[in-house]
Amino acid sequence: MRLRVEFTTEPFDLDEPPAHAVAAREVIQTGELEAVDVGPFGNTAEGGADAVLAAVGALLRRSLDAGATRVSLQLNVVGEAERR
Repeated sequence: MRLRVEFTTEPFDLDEPPAHAVAAREVIQTGELEAVDVGPFGNTAEGGADAVLAAVGALLRRSLDAGATRVSLQLNVVGEAERR
């Protein structure tokens, strides 16, 4: 099974990325995930179920430890027609 995760961390800082956002982005950029897209207000990544679920756990722990007060995420099963 292939999954796509989309997430944001808060609080926002428009001047520079806060430590919690950097921590979460590092998790998805250094793992086994594909189709990684990092943006100022949201991030996405795709991969096999095991890799995505492991990354979600790590990004939640690391971003909360780094000061996030909210993490919003959406997890979708990616079908063949939806692959990026």
